Amino acid sequence: MTGSRDLEPSQVPFFPTVFVNNQFKAKPQWPRKDKDLTGQTAIVTGSNAGLGYEAALQLLELKLSHLIVAVRSVERGQRAASEMRARYPSAKIDVWPVDLCSYDSIQAFAAKVDKELERIDIVILNAGRFRMEYHKVESTGHEETFQVNYLSTIFLLILLLPSLKAKRIPGHPPRVTIVGAALTLHTKFLQKDKTPLFPALSAPDNFDADDCYKVSKVLGQMFLWKLVDYVSADDVIVNIADPAFVRGTDLARDLKGNVLFKMLIPLFGYIAGRTPRVGASCFIDAVVNKGRESHGCFLMSWNPHPFPSLMYTSEGKALIDRVWDETLAELEFAGARQKIESMKA
Repeated sequence: MTGSRDLEPSQVPFFPTVFVNNQFKAKPQWPRKDKDLTGQTAIVTGSNAGLGYEAALQLLELKLSHLIVAVRSVERGQRAASEMRARYPSAKIDVWPVDLCSYDSIQAFAAKVDKELERIDIVILNAGRFRMEYHKVESTGHEETFQVNYLSTIFLLILLLPSLKAKRIPGHPPRVTIVGAALTLHTKFLQKDKTPLFPALSAPDNFDADDCYKVSKVLGQMFLWKLVDYVSADDVIVNIADPAFVRGTDLARDLKGNVLFKMLIPLFGYIAGRTPRVGASCFIDAVVNKGRESHGCFLMSWNPHPFPSLMYTSEGKALIDRVWDETLAELEFAGARQKIESMKA
């Protein structure tokens, strides 16, 4: 089985070659017309709006039986669920709270999944953040983009893995897709030489909005690089999918003062952005079309793609080990290392 770490690193420049291909030339890989998810259960985080909402609709369109709308705001989640129920009245749609700025909330959500769901076929870890200005999560002490996009997303994944394995249908391993970004191929990773790494990523003086976002996504790829040594594709299939640049996702909602920039982002989206339907189709492709061959893959333009070239170097591999160790140390209060080790059994 060939994951992204087994591919040759790409030497193609991100701008303009990769960007143009990703935004304009690549063609969506839609599910077969006869694809039927009847009887299956899916969890989609951040599914009250944007790409998460669109991904949920596409799963329901394929006759998904049970959808968990996993959101921070139950009120907004219920509004979205009401719209979904009106369009797909035969599906069971539940709204469950999960706040990725709270380890307690993530643990409570995972416990609810383990206790109340008889089967779990699909998980799309879509919830994310792109802070334009520094903001610290008080309960953890970490910068919010780093916390939500990486630490909390990986924490939720780790907690769900044993349940996913235990509840799997024979011959049908559940699929987990983490939302990634092609921009990882173009990151500077300004703090990569710092030891320990995580305090440097959360220090206010080191905050760079663009690099912070890209690094938060690179870290997920680094964790996946190691995770596939512990998790078999026969038990759970885990991959990362890039939706590319999508219009109408309110990317600049936190930007203050720069009115011109806030106007340019929607304009650029109109010219170059994918529609939300096409962007979300990358996640559906990853959890519906792709199988064991996608385990450990970074999927870009609906196909496996190498990780950032840094990760294939000796420096990058040492950094991957540091990220792995610091992640498990951060989450040791919940027995993260033991849960991952248990996946080998």
